[in-house]
Amino acid sequence: MKTKADIKDRFAVIMAGGRGERFWPVSRESTPKQLLSLLDKKSFLQQAVERIAPLVPEKNIFVITGESMVPAVRKQLPKLPKNNVVGEPCGRDTCAAVTLGASLVGSRSTTGIMAVLPADHVVPDAKRFQQVLADSFDLASRGRAIVTVGIKPTAPETGYGYIRVGAELPPPHGIKPYKTAFHRAEQFTEKPNLDRALEYMNSGLYRWNAGIFLWSFVTITEGLQQHQPEMFAACQRWFTAAGKEKLQKILAKDYPDIKRTSIDYALLEKAQNVIVADGDFDWDDLGSWTAVARHFKPDAEGNCARADFIHVDSARNLVFDAREKHVTPIALVGLRDCIVVATDDALLVAHKRAAQQVKALVSKLAEIPRFKKLL
Repeated sequence: MKTKADIKDRFAVIMAGGRGERFWPVSRESTPKQLLSLLDKKSFLQQAVERIAPLVPEKNIFVITGESMVPAVRKQLPKLPKNNVVGEPCGRDTCAAVTLGASLVGSRSTTGIMAVLPADHVVPDAKRFQQVLADSFDLASRGRAIVTVGIKPTAPETGYGYIRVGAELPPPHGIKPYKTAFHRAEQFTEKPNLDRALEYMNSGLYRWNAGIFLWSFVTITEGLQQHQPEMFAACQRWFTAAGKEKLQKILAKDYPDIKRTSIDYALLEKAQNVIVADGDFDWDDLGSWTAVARHFKPDAEGNCARADFIHVDSARNLVFDAREKHVTPIALVGLRDCIVVATDDALLVAHKRAAQQVKALVSKLAEIPRFKKLL
């Protein structure tokens, strides 16, 4: 059992800057996916904070989001200190967000151990999730390890990154074995084709990359210094300004010139000290509308609905009604494998196989003046 002395140097950085374009028309610039309550009364962000709260003091939880979303995030998380919600002037992928998070953690404690977590994942088994993170916090505190959580594949998903793992590692000398299995990371692969994904799943040697990382402040800054010197220099500037009003001015000056790079590509794929924790808990990153259907109980024909829904000869559809005004029944006839999403001001109808192209639709809406109000 962890003592308060052990916990005080734990930190969490929740990345909540995405726009969630694949969830249009429910997800908008002002209310992106992480701020929505698609599957629960609480938003994905609120659930992410709730899951980590037993492991990390509330004052040590930071949220990195878009500058325009700071007020909405603070409203959803009123118990978090105001300065713990920090807005990026523009999106620059996860390396910049992680570096900013590290500077915030380091300004509070240079001996801090930080977990980096996405804001929009679904994790039904919070207890098992917390056990894996508790073990990973402990391991990350004992050396210079970069710990990432890998999920054992349950399907040949082509939209996820994969990590090939080596043999299970023994626990550090002199402590009881962890309840979590750890492996050395051997190779990172981004979004394989179906045949390769099936091969990976059947081999038992691969894990899905969940985008959850744990490391000490010293470890992450040393990694940036070695592999991303420009980001390390930025981290030093932000570290000095963290918690002060001038931080936003410095970010506004620095961010436009930052190259868009993921933390996986910038650091993890280059580092030799990456360890994978087996995330043996149910997990879903909800990458598109088709993923939502996995969390609804289907009818006899495989239709999944959160709506006043009726159909004739229709199967395997997702029907989601987010309207607050003038809610009416949604009726389908002869429709199969489609997504139907209704809001007060827009209606989306798409084939499931084109779910990822909703993002392209949002880009097209942005080009047409009369549709910009729908973004």
